[in-house]
Formats: sequence, C-alpha cells, structure tokens
Amino acid sequence: MKDVRLLATQVITQVLQQQASLASLLPKAQNQVAERDQGLLQELCFGSLRWQPKLQSALNRLLEKPLKEKDRDIEALLMLGLYQLDYTRIPDHAAIGATVDITKTLKKPWATKLVNGVLRQYQRQKTELHEALAKSPAFVTAHPNWLRKKIEGYWPEQASNIFSANNQHPPFTIRTNQSRLSRHQYLQELQRAGYAAKATAYSEDGITFEQACDVTQLPGFAEGDISVQDEAAQLAAFLMQLAPGQRVLDACCAPGGKTGHLLEAEPELKELIAVDLEQNRLERVTENLQRLKVEAKLICADVGDTKSWWDGKPFDRILLDAPCSATGVIRRHPDIKQLRKAEDIAKLAALQLQLLQALWPTLAPGGRLIYATCSVLPQENTQVVETFLANEPTAVHEVIQAPWGIEQTCGRQLLPQPQGHDGFFYACLRKPMA
Repeated sequence: MKDVRLLATQVITQVLQQQASLASLLPKAQNQVAERDQGLLQELCFGSLRWQPKLQSALNRLLEKPLKEKDRDIEALLMLGLYQLDYTRIPDHAAIGATVDITKTLKKPWATKLVNGVLRQYQRQKTELHEALAKSPAFVTAHPNWLRKKIEGYWPEQASNIFSANNQHPPFTIRTNQSRLSRHQYLQELQRAGYAAKATAYSEDGITFEQACDVTQLPGFAEGDISVQDEAAQLAAFLMQLAPGQRVLDACCAPGGKTGHLLEAEPELKELIAVDLEQNRLERVTENLQRLKVEAKLICADVGDTKSWWDGKPFDRILLDAPCSATGVIRRHPDIKQLRKAEDIAKLAALQLQLLQALWPTLAPGGRLIYATCSVLPQENTQVVETFLANEPTAVHEVIQAPWGIEQTCGRQLLPQPQGHDGFFYACLRKPMA
C-alpha cells in the first residue's frame, strides 16, 4: 500500500499538468491505499483541486520565486499541505510533518526545507495573508480568472451564488424508478430504514438525502428501484414527452443515467438507440441498464457522423446531451477549474452546433429534439440554439413552460443551487409535420 499523501500529490500533479481528469485518476489511486484511507485520499484530491485557485493565490505570496515546470509535483504537494491546514481536522503539526516527508519519497530532498518553511510560514501568517488577498478575485471566488469573468459577465446578479455553490460539496440525489414503485413509497421505505431524505422540488422522481451514503447499501438498489442522478439531469425525460411506440435516440448517452430514465419513463417505446463515442463508456451504460433490467441498442460511434451508424429510419424523439464545458457541475468535478481553458468554449460551441445540424435530418416530421448541456455559459447554450434556428428553416423553438430555471431567448437555464440541483440547460426544438 502506498502513502495517501504521495498518491494525492501524484493525482493533483497530473491534473495540474492537464494530463488526465480526477474521474480517470482517482479510482486507480484508491486501489493502491488501504480501504480505510480511500475516503481521505478522495477528500485530499477533491478538496485541493476545488480550492486550487485560492490556494495558488496564497502560494504565490509565500514563494520567493515560482517553481519550475519540472517541479509541479512540489507545487501540488504545497497545495495539499495548505488544504490540510485550512480545511481539514488533521492537527497542523501532523499535516505539516506528513506532507514534508513526501519530499523524500519524491526523491527531491532539496524541497524538504522549502515545503516545511512555506507551510510553517502560512501557519504563522494565515490571518495577515488572507487580509492581504481579500481583494484578489481568484482568492475570494476560488475560480480561475477566465471563468470568473465569463460567469460575472453572463450572470452578474447570480455570480456570487454560483461561485458559492460550485465550491460546496454536491447534494446526494437519487431517482426512483416509477415503473417499479412510487417516490412516496420509497420515501416511506427510507424513513423506516433510518435515512433522512426529502422529495426534490422539480423532478417527480427525485429524492435528496441530508447526508451522502453508499448507494449500494440503499434498499432496492441492486433490484433497479433507484439510481444516482442529479435533479437537473432528471428533467430531460419529462421534457421528451415520450409515448408508446416511439423510436428514440439518446445521443452522447454515457454513462447512461438519462438512458435508463427514458426507458423507465416509457417502458413501451418501440426502440431506443443510445450512441456514444467511447466503448469503455458504453460498458458503463450496459452495466446501468442491466441493473435496471431495461434494454437499448448501444452503438459506439461519432454520433455526428450519421452515415456511420444511422439506418435511415427517423426518430420521433432525440435527446442530444451535448459535450460541453461542464461548468454547471464543477462541485462534482472540481478539476474542471484546471482542465478547462477559455479557448475551449468556442471550440465546444462549434461542436455542439455541428451535432445539432447533423442530427436534425434524422428527426421525423412532428418530432421533438431536446438539446441539453451541463454548462452555465450561454455561449454553449442559448447562443448555439439561436445560431442553429437562424440557419434551419424546418426547426421551431418551443418555449419550455416550467417552474424551474431562468427563461432564455431559447431554452431555460438552471444554475447550481446549494443542496439543490446542478447547473443545466435545456432547449426544445420541434420539426413541423410536412
């Protein structure tokens, strides 16, 4: 078994170097520590990256000169140390000592004095340092400047709440399988089992818990009675307006949460085709559908290259959950703050428009397409739909009448809410009968 802080340093370093995501790195790292330490490893990685812009601001003041690129591991180690001093219950002396020891394991003994000195200086001068950084936007918001500026520009009145929600731990929300039991029934079952939970405000299937727990230990999980899914993501199935006999496309379907929900919501669909680009992600979809005891036709392909997978039979409904910046789910994936760059947004918007244009011909006359992202940036949302509508005469925008979200020129925008739903965008497009 490896040292928890060593593995955390290695994971954080790779994220800072934009080599991989937490989702791909952390499971492998957790397999290398004792089971009792897996929770600590996750907290150290998630916490350090959640607060990275803030910790980096402090570190810039504490270091006499920036570290070299080849020493990003020492930078990651210092952030790990600062995180422990600021946000964990680990005694300061233990956090500093254990963090300093990692310099030897990294075979960089020259950094021992540096790491010890920086952490002890922070311990002594934390109050003064925080006061000096009180006007630093990166320190105050814990968001990279490019993203902060975009959020403040698009959402000036809601920006501070968005920053706050992004920096909190996400709520634990599940979806009840209404084809098997009602939400009311499951809430009663949870109460009998001693869990504190309540119905979500907007999704008819959702339940949010007061505290996160191991979903595999909840009643009925193995039998397919419930699935983990945020409330905002659950709204897709309701917007689809499914009916028996329809042929449905779930584009960019992995990891399969919405795929399963569509099949639960309307068990008598004629067919559901679920397409994703990566085979390993489709394997996750398969696992989810098998547990729910539902079936879909899974295709590994570039959904935008319709010639490679489409059989020419039109779809009555299409759900396009487009690849995006994921800026609405930062609290679940804090490494987005490091992995996304300002220039990515225009590229993603171009891809989203391309997918809309490619899939539109596959929609039957009278059909309905739901465009969705987990982004809070209108550049990927309303603006993409507006551009598409301006160039596609057969597409009609349908206003979504709903009690949730903020109405946009096209679609509705949900912003992340503390103890509520994630940030999400939905727009509804209809193809009139010929």
